[in-house]
Amino acid sequence: MNPLKKLASQTAIYGLPTIIGRLLNYFLTPLYTYLFSPAEFGDVTSAYAYVSFLLVFLTYGMETSLFRFSQTEMEKEKVYSTALTSLFVSSFIFVFLTIFFADTISETLNFSGHPEYIIWFALILGCDAFSAIPFAKLREQNKAKRFAIIRSLNIAINIGLNLFFLWFCKGVYDAPQSIFKPFVDMVYNPAIGIGYIFISNLVASIITMLLLSPEIFSVRWNMDTVLWKKMLKYSLPLLVAGLAGMTNETLDRVLIPLLLPEEIAKSQNGIYGACYKIAILMTIFIQAFRFAAEPFFFSHSKEKDAKKTYADIMKYFVIICSVIFLGTMMNMQWIQYFVGEKYREGLDVVPILLLANLFLGIFINQSIWYKLTGQTGYGAMLTILGALITISLNIYWIPRISYMGSAWATLICYASMMVASYFLGNKHYPVNYDLKRILGYLGLSVTLYFISVFAKTESAIINLFFNNLMLLVFVAIVWKMEGKNLVTKAN
Repeated sequence: MNPLKKLASQTAIYGLPTIIGRLLNYFLTPLYTYLFSPAEFGDVTSAYAYVSFLLVFLTYGMETSLFRFSQTEMEKEKVYSTALTSLFVSSFIFVFLTIFFADTISETLNFSGHPEYIIWFALILGCDAFSAIPFAKLREQNKAKRFAIIRSLNIAINIGLNLFFLWFCKGVYDAPQSIFKPFVDMVYNPAIGIGYIFISNLVASIITMLLLSPEIFSVRWNMDTVLWKKMLKYSLPLLVAGLAGMTNETLDRVLIPLLLPEEIAKSQNGIYGACYKIAILMTIFIQAFRFAAEPFFFSHSKEKDAKKTYADIMKYFVIICSVIFLGTMMNMQWIQYFVGEKYREGLDVVPILLLANLFLGIFINQSIWYKLTGQTGYGAMLTILGALITISLNIYWIPRISYMGSAWATLICYASMMVASYFLGNKHYPVNYDLKRILGYLGLSVTLYFISVFAKTESAIINLFFNNLMLLVFVAIVWKMEGKNLVTKAN
């Protein structure tokens, strides 16, 4: 199969459950933001920010290490069993220690009175970290459909339970005359509140791990200590890079409650977290692309036209992200209603975060140079650079301009990482990216967005028509420039 078609098809398959799940989660955002106050939603935002950090720590780069050593070692099953055993042991130790110190952790993280949150999250993290290796094995074997089915079931269970507890049960509980009242009284406790979001996640994670049991028990569990040390040496810089990357991605939602006055801290974090979700389509595409691209880049690296393929991928990636940026911003007039009215004061962060995530996607594309050459230390250095920018700018800006400072810090962070990675990559693994067109498409999309802002009228219908006309102009220009190439490559 044409390599671009292969990557596109696998991105679609990997992305399908991600897209559907994120979109459905997107539609849960109105439920959360209309049901819970910004302060309550701020707790949810903070909790998942901590989870993001810990999941990176608990997988410590073993997924990428699995891809790397499956290409270089003769016995692929030994690589898989070593990674699987390693993750099982580390996840078990983490869960045990976290449950043991749940009360102390709860008070430290300002969840005092709710140590059960800590226990639930420990179990979620243990299941998800351990499941990461079977999922990586499916990707390495190009079993995209099975990957997609299990991911889809995870998402369906999680969202289904959210709707069951927070919509159905709460609705029945508030309507005592309902025939379902006796049943709901047995399974629903209104005092749990936002805790049902976490319970739904936990049940989905446990079932997902059970669905992966064929992959888990298909090999004899055995850790080759010599191989494990080699894998760990390769993956630890990726762990540092992952933690630094997660600092860039989520530290703002940890710092906002800490750096703002107590009376507004949680509500400001809730507003920022809700508006961050509006940038969901960009995040979905980048995540789906990442799932498919990493194994693709490794498997295609030995082809003589590999660098040309990587350059083409970058250009088309930027085009798609530019369309997502424009599509979201040109339709913000109606998209804004996906968050409650109290949250809409934070909508100004959306274009900034969309561009920030676009730059992150470009950086992910560029990361092939240090992964393919085995120089993963550079990846750690680049993300540490980003983390330093994130930390310093957030600490300076949050007390002054609240979450707007976090949004700008995210943009500057990813832009800096992208530029630094480009120049380092040119030195160690040069790829001839079509900078003229890439920068041209980026500049055009931002220009059209600003035209729509300055041309805004008092008529909502005229604005919506004009904005989407600008989107069509962008698509038409891209087709004029790339249409023949796309048709040729598709064939």
